[in-house]
Amino acid sequence: MPVSMGDEVMTVALPRQSAGPRTGSPGPSGPPGSAGSPGGLTLLVIEDDPAGSLAIPELLDASGGRMRVRTARNLTEAERLLTDDVHCILLDLALSDGSAAGGAQEEGGGELDILRRVLRLAPRHAVLALTAEDEAERAAEAVRVGAQDFLFRDELDGRVLSRAVRYAVERKRADLAQRQLTESRLRAQENARLERGLLPTPLLDGSELRFAARYRPGRSRALLGGDFYDTVRTADGTVHAMIGDVCGHGPDEAALGVELRIAWRALTFAGLCGDQLLGTLQRVLEHERSSDEIFATLCTVDIAPDGRRAGLCLAGHPAPLVAGGGRGPRLLPHHEEGGGPALGVLPKARWPRTQVELGGSWSLMMYTDGLIEGRIGQGEQRLGQEGMLGIVGHRMAAGLRGEELLDAVLAEVRELNGDELTDDVAVMLLDRG
Repeated sequence: MPVSMGDEVMTVALPRQSAGPRTGSPGPSGPPGSAGSPGGLTLLVIEDDPAGSLAIPELLDASGGRMRVRTARNLTEAERLLTDDVHCILLDLALSDGSAAGGAQEEGGGELDILRRVLRLAPRHAVLALTAEDEAERAAEAVRVGAQDFLFRDELDGRVLSRAVRYAVERKRADLAQRQLTESRLRAQENARLERGLLPTPLLDGSELRFAARYRPGRSRALLGGDFYDTVRTADGTVHAMIGDVCGHGPDEAALGVELRIAWRALTFAGLCGDQLLGTLQRVLEHERSSDEIFATLCTVDIAPDGRRAGLCLAGHPAPLVAGGGRGPRLLPHHEEGGGPALGVLPKARWPRTQVELGGSWSLMMYTDGLIEGRIGQGEQRLGQEGMLGIVGHRMAAGLRGEELLDAVLAEVRELNGDELTDDVAVMLLDRG
């Protein structure tokens, strides 16, 4: 077809290229040809005019290089030519159904059935629809179906087509990037909903105790780490509280922490406590961990129905602190042997239970080691339990309690560290009176 360009008339025949070897389907990281190629852009034209009246003018890419042009008379031939270096497809909407690999028109496909087939064949390629000028509505519908743009045969000069191909390629890249971003956000939202659902809901109905907790995973962009905690009230009025830490910070450790928490809750409601409960949890850990090197520390407290005394078990975990009775924060006394080892370390370990007096009005704070292992300033000095006692005592003297107290303590610990804490942190607070 002769095309007018100023005072010149240019007609360029469409060379028919043989199919080269397929290099595989484009990967999910980008559209075909996204890495660029020394020879510029490649256009695949799909049209079946036996007279060959469709003429493509010489096309230039943005750098001034010539675009490569391939042609196919049907979808079978197009599939052979659709290698990874093809950037854009120019589809003649007048292509007959019979040329589409011998397939019949799909039910409900309508006059754009051929376009739908091409979009399925090349979901990551830019597609331009070519139609007659008196079919403007059909052209617009092609864009709604999935083409990046449309062209009329009568406007098929080199400048318009070159610009349309470049625009279609960039628009397809932007569409794919936006789709990947949307899918990534949806996955993140689903993961967040899952992780929030795995955090515990305290079961304290009927108890006079007030509960507060804060949880900060050390893993970037995560809501759940290897730390875990829980508290429940059993039918006899005893309040059971637990906090633990699986070594490591990855998703496997987070999953194991959830398993241990759920197992602890089930065993507690079944009536187990102290050494018997911890021994059973150790067996759960040994069966569920991915490596014999994995262990978990644990602190359990069972508070009597009258709220004045409690039983304490430590499995390699820092002792909780208690404040009340006119005294500042102090670590709860533990068994003279220092409690038992972490779960998963010794096959036949024992965990002694220590009876402690709480008094009439008190605050009990349980925490993981992420709270006390932050640095103080630029040196190597760690906050430690003594530093934590000082921070909590200062904040309680200022009248802070409950969630306000936990927020203030965490904020000061991060400030002393000079940055966000890298380890998981879980803190749980129970108040009476």
